[in-house]
Amino acid sequence: MTRVQPQATLSVIPKSGDTAGRSFRLAEIFPSRQGEGLLTGTESLFIRFSGCNLRCRFCDTPYASWRPEGELFTVQDVLSRVAEFPARHIVITGGEPMLFPELPHLCDILVGQGYHITIETAGTRYLSLKCHLMSISPKLSNSNPDPTEHPRWSVFHGWRRFRPDIVQQLISEHDYQLKFVIDRPEDCQEVAAYLQYVPTVRRDRVLMMPQGTDLADLEQKRLWLEPYCERHGLVFCPRKQIEWFGCRRGT
Repeated sequence: MTRVQPQATLSVIPKSGDTAGRSFRLAEIFPSRQGEGLLTGTESLFIRFSGCNLRCRFCDTPYASWRPEGELFTVQDVLSRVAEFPARHIVITGGEPMLFPELPHLCDILVGQGYHITIETAGTRYLSLKCHLMSISPKLSNSNPDPTEHPRWSVFHGWRRFRPDIVQQLISEHDYQLKFVIDRPEDCQEVAAYLQYVPTVRRDRVLMMPQGTDLADLEQKRLWLEPYCERHGLVFCPRKQIEWFGCRRGT
């Protein structure tokens, strides 16, 4: 896997050296099936970092963003927990895992041990690391928190969420999928405009996922979103974990 040095315009978190003794907060580690994207149905171990630089209005893991919680782990702690589970696919998610300088060190070891690694990120921060699938979910304007209820976060979120330069860098270095959360038909036009900023992206790697945690709501959105994807050569991305487990933590 080739590594490309980040451009000066990117928001780069330096890769740390020996980080084994440094701690970071994890909200949870749990086995489940991947419910979204190209690897849907794959038995996986999920490692959820706690902490995020965004505050999405519809965030379904507020315990890793709006109200971050969890325990402190070192890289060795994580490796010990991973060894307890049989899954060979690992999904590193959040919150925003790319905030943590220890992540490349963890990925180096896990890849070296033969694990398949997926990184789930909003594509607003850059780290040079090893993984097999970079799952990027750029946030559209539909994610902005209410400016009346959250005036500070509305400003910060709106300013931070749009970083197509970082997304372009990530897709140039990794196998990838771009996963957009779609709440209303107008969002599809915003995706079309966004893709002009990442001209090298493959259409069969652009996933359009309905927003929601209720099966009836997801089905209603599927009725117009799936035909849109078929017309424009994009991939409709259901949230199968909601169908399988409901909206429950640890699934």
